[in-house]
Amino acid sequence: MSLATFIRTVAGILEKAHVPYMLTGSLAAAYYATPRATQDVDVVIDTPKEGIERLVRGLLDSGFYVDRAAALSAWRTRSQFNAIDPDSGWKVDLIVRKDRAFSEVEFKRRERAEVLGLEVSMASLEDVILAKLEWAKMGDSELQRTDVVRLLERAGDRLDQDYVEAWVRELDLKSEWDAVLGRLSDTQPEA
Repeated sequence: MSLATFIRTVAGILEKAHVPYMLTGSLAAAYYATPRATQDVDVVIDTPKEGIERLVRGLLDSGFYVDRAAALSAWRTRSQFNAIDPDSGWKVDLIVRKDRAFSEVEFKRRERAEVLGLEVSMASLEDVILAKLEWAKMGDSELQRTDVVRLLERAGDRLDQDYVEAWVRELDLKSEWDAVLGRLSDTQPEA
């Protein structure tokens, strides 16, 4: 199964189950700027318990391996669970939207985007940057910071820097943001 077929299948299951979603992670970064190999797809979902039940049924009916108890636990604790296509080995990490102001705003800002010829819901450029800064703060810093530098290099005028900087302050990401900006200035040609 190709990545495009996998994404089409997962998006179709989510939409059929009426589960609002947005692609995020390395796939979203690749959409905006930073292609890199991945064997999984990260998806944020926001749904009541009934939506989780429909989603699990849809995944199982489509031949995915998914643990119903893990899915329900992730819904209760607002964490994540995964589903694996056993034939291809592709994995989708299904991340239940966190119950905090940023995550609510981030989810409302998702947009429709074309990825590999498919129309899907995608995290905004600014929110991909902020999520990667959060991951950098949690420890996977070099890879995430490199992704953010590349995103900023490609963003140009379409970046809402005021939005990013407001959430950088709110989420206490200033040291990660400053480190990225320092690396970005090192890559810019001198005038």
